Amino acid sequence: MHRRTLVALASAAVTAATLSAPAFAQTGEIRIAHVYSKTGPLEAYGKQTQTGLMMGLNYATGGSMTVNGKKLVVIEKDDQGKPDLGKSLLATAYSDDKADIAVGPTASGVALAMLPVAEEYKKILLVEPAVADSITGDKWNKYIFRTGRNSSQDAISNAVAVDKEGVTIATLAQDNAFGRDGVKAFKDSVKKAKLAHEEYLPAATTDFTAGAQRLIDKLKDQPGRKIIWVVWAGAGNPFKIADMDLKRYGIEISTGGNILPAMAAYKNFPGMEGATYYYFGIPKNPVNEALVAAHYKEYKTPPDFFTAGGFSSAMALVTALKATGGDTNTNKLIKTMEGMSFDTPKGKMTFRKEDHQAMQSMYHFKIKVDPAFAWGVPELVREIKPEEMNVPIRNKR
Repeated sequence: MHRRTLVALASAAVTAATLSAPAFAQTGEIRIAHVYSKTGPLEAYGKQTQTGLMMGLNYATGGSMTVNGKKLVVIEKDDQGKPDLGKSLLATAYSDDKADIAVGPTASGVALAMLPVAEEYKKILLVEPAVADSITGDKWNKYIFRTGRNSSQDAISNAVAVDKEGVTIATLAQDNAFGRDGVKAFKDSVKKAKLAHEEYLPAATTDFTAGAQRLIDKLKDQPGRKIIWVVWAGAGNPFKIADMDLKRYGIEISTGGNILPAMAAYKNFPGMEGATYYYFGIPKNPVNEALVAAHYKEYKTPPDFFTAGGFSSAMALVTALKATGGDTNTNKLIKTMEGMSFDTPKGKMTFRKEDHQAMQSMYHFKIKVDPAFAWGVPELVREIKPEEMNVPIRNKR
């Protein structure tokens, strides 16, 4: 009798263990660190990315916030736009917080500081939205993927709008990784127009008078069409240069897309051409429709430039994790993500195998002034598809 009791208890224990195994698996987590500018000069961009990331994770998981029974846990870190802080926060996320993967950051300078940390911990850093070419270029390592566009994609698409015979261009940019990489990529993309001058100003510039005067002096006596191409992020309004009566010299302004508050300044430039990464009214696909509807429902406003980026990063993560069955093994994720295509609010993106840069569409626009909107509305001239852009591979892999 005693022996039979022991056998019964052992049998019950085995049954309990078998039953509890799936339940235990259900309690597993996939930990995602989001390191971004919650505060600092690029706070507006960072907050949009966070909103988009959470909306995207919700959409991609059908509202469950789980993949293969594992709960997605997002750990937020505020790098304040400071490279040293971003670097230490990412190390803390990987080590102390046991993050399986990281997303971010907002600023290119912070991203460049973070790249070696991903390599040291042998964990993926999905870069969104930092733009500098060097992130997937000469500073790249195999743990780096990027859903955000890079400087070359910005530059090539903007060149489509303004690179024409008989045009003279001067550039105005911030004196930082974002600005200098942007101008370098733009120069590499311009084949027909003449480049007359590069003007770099401190990132926090508010008085553009001296810089504008140098630009005017370089352009005013040039024949044909004259354009100042602006690449600027965060604080300061470079469009103040128009106050110096550029029209008197026949000088135009061109720039890429931006967040909606910054595009209020575009209303002063009807007909201005450029290229943008995203504007909520342009892409026509189910994912964008879902993002726009969800954002209007929650915030009573349309999703913005960087909201789409955060959403795209979430789509990439969940697509990869579904493919691995929720396995966060780094080598398995890298193998899965190289060459992987995934749906986003911009349509399909694909991670290029060579440098893990997401190949994606850009949008050539012309600004229209519509009294119903507080910003200049970028009307689509043409979608520039990934296969039309010869985006250089700069990582010397």
